[in-house]
Amino acid sequence: MSARPYVLLSVAASLDGYIDDTSDVRLLLSTEDDFDRVDQVRAGVDAILVGANTLRTDNPRLLVRSADRRKRRVNAGLPENPVKVTFTRSDSLDPAAAFFTTGDDVKLVYAPAEVVPALTAVLGSVATVVEAADVHALLADLAGRGIGRVLVEGGGTMHTLFLSAGVVDELHLVFAPFFIGDADAPRFVNPALFPQSPSRRMTLVETRQLGDVVLLRYLTGSES
Repeated sequence: MSARPYVLLSVAASLDGYIDDTSDVRLLLSTEDDFDRVDQVRAGVDAILVGANTLRTDNPRLLVRSADRRKRRVNAGLPENPVKVTFTRSDSLDPAAAFFTTGDDVKLVYAPAEVVPALTAVLGSVATVVEAADVHALLADLAGRGIGRVLVEGGGTMHTLFLSAGVVDELHLVFAPFFIGDADAPRFVNPALFPQSPSRRMTLVETRQLGDVVLLRYLTGSES
């Protein structure tokens, strides 16, 4: 068994690299064609991961939308939806969030040892809380559970953690044709030391227009 799953990271951003604005309403950066593409990618993975802040701000369900894709998963001997995964360093997660209450899929919450007892007390009936100090421990545990492919969907903190740790194998980057221009808005990644650099460039393997957005698909060359 592999030491860790194959990791895809998917993000939509404005042309100036923002993944949301500062309003209370979630900013939609993608088109329906791209949402359908993401749904297809979701249907082809074993787990979907988002950060705890994304759970709090966006309240995502993280389900495969297409009934046909869900049916094909079941016919292949898979659950209807991938396992849901989040990583948090605090115990402030709401057990009534859609992440925990929608779908019959497994829900895994990874956290450092010091917050595991409090999280277990809050989430014990709706999720499995697992100790993990970092993304390497998280991915090793997922591999031990038979997870072969993981889709990381955000937000910026998770993008930064996974990319800077060198554990992302494939990057799906969608650009929307506008700017945000707000320094307080969340960005695709935060400042960090990334293994993908001018001396270690990623490999562009696909470009695709989806309405008025464009998909750039890269292989990172990660070996971690």
